Amino acid sequence: MAGHGFRPVYHPAGHDHALRGAVQELRTGRWVVMARLLEENSGWTAWTRRTQVLAAVAAGTDVVETWRAEQPDSSAATVMHARVAVERAVRAHRTAHPRTRELWQEAWTACLQAADRAPADPVPWVCRLALSVLDAQQRMEEHRLAPPAPMLPPGPWGLLAEADKRDPQNREAYHRMLQFLYARRPGPLSEAVNYAQWAASSASVGSALHVLPLYVRVERYRRERGHERALDLHWVAEDAVRDATRAMDGWFLFCATEEASLLDLNHLAHALHGALRFADAARVFEALGPYWTPQPWSYRTAHPDERGPAEEVFLRARARSLSGSDTRTGP
Repeated sequence: MAGHGFRPVYHPAGHDHALRGAVQELRTGRWVVMARLLEENSGWTAWTRRTQVLAAVAAGTDVVETWRAEQPDSSAATVMHARVAVERAVRAHRTAHPRTRELWQEAWTACLQAADRAPADPVPWVCRLALSVLDAQQRMEEHRLAPPAPMLPPGPWGLLAEADKRDPQNREAYHRMLQFLYARRPGPLSEAVNYAQWAASSASVGSALHVLPLYVRVERYRRERGHERALDLHWVAEDAVRDATRAMDGWFLFCATEEASLLDLNHLAHALHGALRFADAARVFEALGPYWTPQPWSYRTAHPDERGPAEEVFLRARARSLSGSDTRTGP
């Protein structure tokens, strides 16, 4: 796949072919394959990822409402209803839609119903964490609890703890907490940096939380809109190389890459390439196979909202890493 004719594929299901089939059916207005997929006992990691992807597709349809009407006793349908309601509320908030507050209340109620119907499930708590970005001023008490460690701000730590209790180090839960911190303080990223380092430092071997610091680094230069040369210098700095190496050694070498988040793999490949660790980056590009995500590559372009330039940046980095002309570590 290193040839000149290679073109990456973006698909939210990534390597999860069963999820891809459910997404295809969902896009045609059918819910049965989705319901069967979610009935599989595949663990909380797959459950969280699959419900998130399916909700993003279903949010613009009434398919989940139809499913709930036909199977009112289904706990999976109840959880998916919460997922979809949260997705709609977050989208409305992003576009300053006049119905945002109404959708927020509907989503919050749906989360309570899902937690009651599926008390062992981390997803209803992940959903409430997702809603916390709508309350950047922290007016709700559950969004301003004392932090679990020094150097961290008040926030929805109780919601994170509930998700963590049900699925320790749930990837999406910790990313939702990071999004809350971005929304809470739109200026300097010191809180987000402290949080990501705290989460990664306590993460177990094989945990995707080792990748969190790379997201904060990308967010930093996304906000600064630096020139590409400045970005290159950023990634060869000693602390950036250290973060990339820790993500490689603490997560990638131990994870099942076919089940890994495509965003995590892309962020790691991007960081390793920037750190001039081409041999390590090549291993991540190989694990990606035919897939990619526009982020974080789009932030290296003059038009971050356009997929074409981001794809070209990805292809150049991939070709450079797979060429093998530089095979060991960076500076």
